[in-house]
Amino acid sequence: MTYELTVLLINALLCLGLPWVYNYGYAKQPGVGGKRLMGNRDDLPERTGVAARGLRAHQNQQENLLPFAIIVLIAHQVNISNMVTMACATLFLIARIAHASFYLAGITRIPGVNGVRSIAYFVSLFSMLVYTSQLFLG
Repeated sequence: MTYELTVLLINALLCLGLPWVYNYGYAKQPGVGGKRLMGNRDDLPERTGVAARGLRAHQNQQENLLPFAIIVLIAHQVNISNMVTMACATLFLIARIAHASFYLAGITRIPGVNGVRSIAYFVSLFSMLVYTSQLFLG
């Protein structure tokens, strides 16, 4: 398996793991509980806190995983793998982990830097665009 496919797999595992985190938080919300989550989930209270942020982080990960997967799979099919694609895949993974972590923790700024979650998103987007450029240059 190529490095880029390995990074794609790790991103897919991140996407699969996020519901475990935010549903655990949701189960701890008053009026929810694990038994109600195992049911058909009718009339459950609105998600709040980490449960709501986690759901949004998961949706964002899904929205970004699809285009990344398409780019990686096309590059793999046409046998394009180089230092740029490996760096972009790594940067994408780091940015997506940071994005999900900031979202789950409710962090919007770190000292001296506002919008860290948005910055992580744009870094992942930029890495996909640079990765895509290799398809046209290769």
